[in-house]
Amino acid sequence: QVQPVESGGGLVETGASLTLSCTASGSAFSSYTMGWFRQAPGKERVFVAAISTSDGTVYNIYSAKGRFTIARDNAKSTVYLQMSSLTPEDTAVYYCAAGRPDSGLSAPNSYDYWGQGTQVTVSS
Repeated sequence: QVQPVESGGGLVETGASLTLSCTASGSAFSSYTMGWFRQAPGKERVFVAAISTSDGTVYNIYSAKGRFTIARDNAKSTVYLQMSSLTPEDTAVYYCAAGRPDSGLSAPNSYDYWGQGTQVTVSS
């Protein structure tokens, strides 16, 4: 198993860029698909992006495509979420998750291990 721990959140202004990191300690990190989800106040947790284990294929939500980039460094057991052109609508707790899904990379139930989240607040 792995234990994801997020970092890099904070308070930024509209239009800013921010990179989140997730270190997932444990064995066989490279065998896990890694995903990012976010949960805004009063809303459900939703998918942001994921990166596969085998070929590095990335998946992004429609609204964030072109603004958010996911990457992983297996040597460091770390996955990153690079965000740009942030708006207040991006304000949320961002969660990192690890799993070995057969399908449905955007589904929270596809992931077995979750971090505690890191707060991203985008001011007007």
